[in-house]
Amino acid sequence: MKHLRVLFVFLFVLPLAQAGDTAAKPLIAILNAYPPEMDAMVKNFGLDAPGFTQTRIKGFRFYQGVIEGKQVVVVETGMSLVNAAMAMQLTLERFPVTHVLFAGVAGGTDPALQVGDVVIPERWAYHSEAAYFNEDGKGGHILADYFVKRYPNFGMIYPDEMVAIREGQEKFARVPTFPVDPGLLAAARRAVGKLGPVKGERTGRTLTIEVGGTGVTGSVFLDNAAYREHVFKVWQARCADMETTAYAHVCYTNGVPFLAVRALSDLAGGQHGVNAIDDHEATSSVNAVRVLSAILREL
Repeated sequence: MKHLRVLFVFLFVLPLAQAGDTAAKPLIAILNAYPPEMDAMVKNFGLDAPGFTQTRIKGFRFYQGVIEGKQVVVVETGMSLVNAAMAMQLTLERFPVTHVLFAGVAGGTDPALQVGDVVIPERWAYHSEAAYFNEDGKGGHILADYFVKRYPNFGMIYPDEMVAIREGQEKFARVPTFPVDPGLLAAARRAVGKLGPVKGERTGRTLTIEVGGTGVTGSVFLDNAAYREHVFKVWQARCADMETTAYAHVCYTNGVPFLAVRALSDLAGGQHGVNAIDDHEATSSVNAVRVLSAILREL
């Protein structure tokens, strides 16, 4: 019986310790939201190569390995706010993550930008956090007593600010925008400065790649020209998507540095005719991943 106990300790406890040692290495989390973005990372980072290990936690796939000399964990979070927040918190709780980076696509809301261009905003806001009010019959709306109007409305839709809490705070407080980490922004600026002209894989034109400004996130796929103009008017938003502010929000609460790279797959309703996302999501995903690789090299 004694020998069996020793064998049990050797076969069970030792592997756990070894796994713990591996998991304890500081990691940079690299996120994407849906298959075209993950496909770009699998292709460009070689996630299916023997050097990467794959783990599933609650259905999410996590790839651990080395990219640009950095220890990383890569995960596809799923689309939309709830999936993004859930996957982000799960990643932070299960892995020793020091920084979080995202690469993927978005709809362009800045009229100066075109499909394929890449933006790296310095702050993120929720555009669909709002109140919907009845018309008052006089060209306005009947606002609830609690509501304080802080932004221009879009018809019955009155934007509001998210509340958030973090370590050291006793109460939830309004957070108009969630900031990107200054150190990561500096690395992004260095990386973009060293890239030189980058040609779009599909369009062949030289892409605009810019750091700064605001990105917005909502629980809707934005494909409406009038609302696109509203988003740019209110937030001067460079792009709109369905996940990034949720990542930034979770990182804000956890005190983890965050940055997102978004390449434009469409114009969020600013186009003529049918939205072009199906034609450009794959190549724009590659554009975003190429810029993310350059940023990793700067860290």
